[in-house]
Amino acid sequence: MPEISDTTETSYADGKILQHTADGVGVITFNNPDKRNAMSLEMWEGFGEALTALRDDDAVRVVILRGAGGKAFVSGADISQFEKTRHNAAASEEYGKRSAAQRALLAAYPKPTIACIDGFCLGGGMQVAMLADIRLAAQGSQFGIPAARLGIAYGYDGLKHLVSLVGPSWARLLMYTGMRIDSAEALRIGLVERVFPVDQLWGETMTIAETISQNAPLAIKAAKLTIAQVLKDESGRDMDAIKAIGTACMDSADFREGRQAFMEKRKPLFQGR
Repeated sequence: MPEISDTTETSYADGKILQHTADGVGVITFNNPDKRNAMSLEMWEGFGEALTALRDDDAVRVVILRGAGGKAFVSGADISQFEKTRHNAAASEEYGKRSAAQRALLAAYPKPTIACIDGFCLGGGMQVAMLADIRLAAQGSQFGIPAARLGIAYGYDGLKHLVSLVGPSWARLLMYTGMRIDSAEALRIGLVERVFPVDQLWGETMTIAETISQNAPLAIKAAKLTIAQVLKDESGRDMDAIKAIGTACMDSADFREGRQAFMEKRKPLFQGR
């Protein structure tokens, strides 16, 4: 598992969720390689804790999500827990509430997020990846939602994101068959944005993350907010929020710094204010 230099590390869920930070980049690692990073409830909750910590760290400007072990991003839910946590409708509803709370954190995340996918990205792993702003994958990675093979109804939010990325026809094909597709097909249908050789994936991911971290945080926040509003129905768009963030950008010290750096032919140093 590639590392980043000069890191600080925090662990959650008995070490099955790891968090690193360095140079404006936060990294959350799903660290359950013996089960191909299948998510237990404890891991979902640890994931939420890690997301919250990085959200509240002003030094972090972009967050990468990745899986440990080189075989999976997240291979889905930990099926060994199903007899205890999802054995009937009532238990499944409680499980859904607890895991959905962490996905909601990611869905509303104020900072850019990147899913770095190497290996299997299945079921709940697809939900996590689809909630990220950007998906980068290694050649040979596998994507799928096997809900129909397990008798599970995949949730509304997950299917909404799937349809928005690949369209209704591909969503139907993936859901009805439970089939897996490789990274080349995922790229072709719009499920991922870039595909790299396995040995280049982490370096390319870090290059993109570092580029984002060096750009103006308010301008990125404005882009993220506006894109989110564009994806809503017109009646539900918050045009006042779009106007407010645009005004904040134009009045910011970072805008002055960007102009000055351009005129002085130097690299800007943005402070996020």
